[in-house]
Amino acid sequence: MASSHILCLFSFFSLVAFTSSSLSTITIPLSPLFTKHPSSDPFQTLKVVASASLTRAHNIKHRKSNSTSSSSSLVKTPVNPKSYGGYSVDLKFGTPPQTFPFLLDTGSSLVWFPCTSRYVCSRCSFPNIDVTKTPKFIPKTSSSAKILGCKSPKCGWIFGSNVESRCRDCKADSQNCTQSCPPYIIQYGLGSTLGLLLSENLDFPEKIVPNFLVGCSFMSIRQPSGIAGFGRGPQSLPSQMGLKRFSYCMLSHRFDDKPESSDLILETGSSRDSKNQGLSYAPFHKNPAVRNPAFQDYYYLTLRKVIVGKQRVKIPYRLLVPDSHGNGGSIVDSGSTFTFMERPIFDLVAQEFEKQMANYTRAKDVEAQSGLRPCFDISAQKSVSFPELTFQFKGGAKMTLPLTNYFSLVGKSASACLTIVTDNVVAPPMNGGPAIILGNFQQQDFYVEYDLENERLGFRPQSCKKTV
Repeated sequence: MASSHILCLFSFFSLVAFTSSSLSTITIPLSPLFTKHPSSDPFQTLKVVASASLTRAHNIKHRKSNSTSSSSSLVKTPVNPKSYGGYSVDLKFGTPPQTFPFLLDTGSSLVWFPCTSRYVCSRCSFPNIDVTKTPKFIPKTSSSAKILGCKSPKCGWIFGSNVESRCRDCKADSQNCTQSCPPYIIQYGLGSTLGLLLSENLDFPEKIVPNFLVGCSFMSIRQPSGIAGFGRGPQSLPSQMGLKRFSYCMLSHRFDDKPESSDLILETGSSRDSKNQGLSYAPFHKNPAVRNPAFQDYYYLTLRKVIVGKQRVKIPYRLLVPDSHGNGGSIVDSGSTFTFMERPIFDLVAQEFEKQMANYTRAKDVEAQSGLRPCFDISAQKSVSFPELTFQFKGGAKMTLPLTNYFSLVGKSASACLTIVTDNVVAPPMNGGPAIILGNFQQQDFYVEYDLENERLGFRPQSCKKTV
């Protein structure tokens, strides 16, 4: 059992401390994407995040394939807090380079930005976001921008091997077809985007990645800024840069606009010794869902146990390992806020918390207002004991979460709510996708490494607060 005083429920805004002089790394600032709700209503804020997490989970589970109507270096870049529960990075494209904010998303693969001064975003009335001031890429001002041709192999990264059948103006034996790659439509949990594919320079200090495939979006729904796809597809940033690994340490969500950031580390160098890194590793699980190629963008993990306190939750094995239809299994997703569990798993986990916290009164009114459950009224308590929550993966690696990663204090009455979401589906549907989606809220104050070279996820608890 983990004990904590009420006032200790929050230890927000931590930043990563990572330094390296190696030429095989690039470091980029990373920040949480969530602005304070203008009404300062904690119930509304949590309900918006919970709803967004559920919407994204639904899209991830029922995702369809995209459709239409270098030298070694380490890159370190900041990750910045922005609007609706994610984390963003600034990247530069073009010649001369233009800088844009991108949502860091390990659940998708295409990198795209708003393109043209006439960029249209429908239903983009987010708090503290002025879409008219969102930076737009202007291709005509870049000497290195080229529209991707229909015969380019990179066009097939998005549309598959039969893309040439869509190139109606190109003859089969034509080697100089000028028709562009068809427009893309990408669906996300919170909306969608449409545009054309470009070949462009991705610019880092002391390193330029030429001929980078990037989406030039001219219309979106609920997507006010670009998305940096870090998934497993060939069009993702890690794939195009040939990364051996990338890592981040995510700031704790504080739901405000403080200009603080942690770091995203990109590594293209050769294998290094991780013995002294203090990381626990869980192997990636190859997704066998050949019936839905879109699922192969995801980083699947084999979750063996969910432990509440000292009690193992007895989750059916069929839900923990994906089958040939894509049902079941677990993925790690930086673009989701709260962790999602299918209803049969969530009910077992929630019931175990309720059982071990039976001495506390359920706050049903808070559950109705926040969209989270179970919630407990702890206003009259001087100190509170919560069961620990641990995820144990294949190979024995255990991720024991800090209390603030799975319980949140809300309301003037000081109620604590479990920050895991589920839907109303009692039984898992056919072709239902991953049963568990490990969101970024549960990854706060963890150093997380995607070791692509060795096909594994590494993690360790760590304060993400930057030292001065």
